[in-house]
Amino acid sequence: MANITIALLQLDRWVSFLRKQESSFSKVWIPHQVRNDNSSTQMRQNTISNKTFFFAGGGTGGHIYPAIAVAEKIIELQPNSKIHFFISSSKIDSKILEQTDFEYTCLPALRFSIKPNKLFCFVKSFFKSYKIAKQIISKAEKSVVIGTGGFVAVPVCVVARKMKIPIAAINVDIVPGRANKIICRWANEIFVQFEDTKKYFVKNAATVNVFGCPLRSGFDNPQANKAFEQLKLEKNKKILLVTGASSGAVNVNKIICSLLEKLNGFAVNWQIVHLTGRADFENVNAKYIDAEINYKLLDYYDNMPDLLNAAALVIGRSGAVSVAEYAAAVLPAICIPYPYHKDKHQYLNAAKLVEAGAAVIVDDLAIDANSAEFLWLKLNPLMENQNQLQQMKTNYAAIANTNAALQIAENLLGNLCCS
Repeated sequence: MANITIALLQLDRWVSFLRKQESSFSKVWIPHQVRNDNSSTQMRQNTISNKTFFFAGGGTGGHIYPAIAVAEKIIELQPNSKIHFFISSSKIDSKILEQTDFEYTCLPALRFSIKPNKLFCFVKSFFKSYKIAKQIISKAEKSVVIGTGGFVAVPVCVVARKMKIPIAAINVDIVPGRANKIICRWANEIFVQFEDTKKYFVKNAATVNVFGCPLRSGFDNPQANKAFEQLKLEKNKKILLVTGASSGAVNVNKIICSLLEKLNGFAVNWQIVHLTGRADFENVNAKYIDAEINYKLLDYYDNMPDLLNAAALVIGRSGAVSVAEYAAAVLPAICIPYPYHKDKHQYLNAAKLVEAGAAVIVDDLAIDANSAEFLWLKLNPLMENQNQLQQMKTNYAAIANTNAALQIAENLLGNLCCS
């Protein structure tokens, strides 16, 4: 980890060198969402404003949804503000932003790798991303750059540092990722979800604010009935929601499919909504063909505030945004943390819900039979016992927080936008 951090920090020096060599760069591709025939003119107009907020992050929904939440509140508080997102080339990034009215630019940044061939591609993509971001940011006045995590955020924040533009960071995981560790070295303000996270930034000059996880405006007034109607669900049956977050989770899909025969026993009172992820949809769909329990399969669903509030129980990963959304929806949860992160941060995220008595954890053992058996030992009693589910909902009262987006937006507008 130390070697990786040092290598990433060297990019800052390389950028300084390349600033002197910019005339030798060939013209690079600047992809952005085209909204109409005058999109180029619109971009020039929209990026020149007294107050422009550039959000940089991507690769997963967990790096984008909190940024959207804060951007929504900024516009609510200061309607003449301009918002622009820098995201990765991952399909899920664009799919999420397409559901909003916010302008965005896809950057060609790649993940960091120490392998020689991949390292060269990483460096090349980094500088392309740096130049694209600089061209856009330089047109704005009184701007702020907010890094939200993911490899795509670093070159944008390097631009901000070189241009002496205020930088903020939103870190919703208990343990900050590699990109945020870099970004937060330069940040003026850092916004975190958990008190436990502050210890990772004790050496940083930035102010660390524990505000919680920013959630989209849909969580302010969720409409459970809308989810029932949109998905054509039976209103007299409880919903078991299965989700692998924005990109899906193959192991979670396998476990649930192996339990379908047992879940058929709950067909009278329960129904399943299963978010498979795009890549695994056809495979999961084939497994459900003979299911007796009512079900709805989707590769992705954007209106999560309504769906989470309609559900009676969720089985899913425990990314930082996911656990915050479970809490906002006071939704009893069976968390299956992603097992392959070295820092095990999804376990730490889920532990916050377990401590409150609102969730249980089942390990993803990557051995389908054992994982399914352990899940069933937790799932079966909860589906049979409405009183236990109700107690778990009640236990959320101590930890649910839906004000983070507003608090961060107020801080950005008050402390950084005129710096």
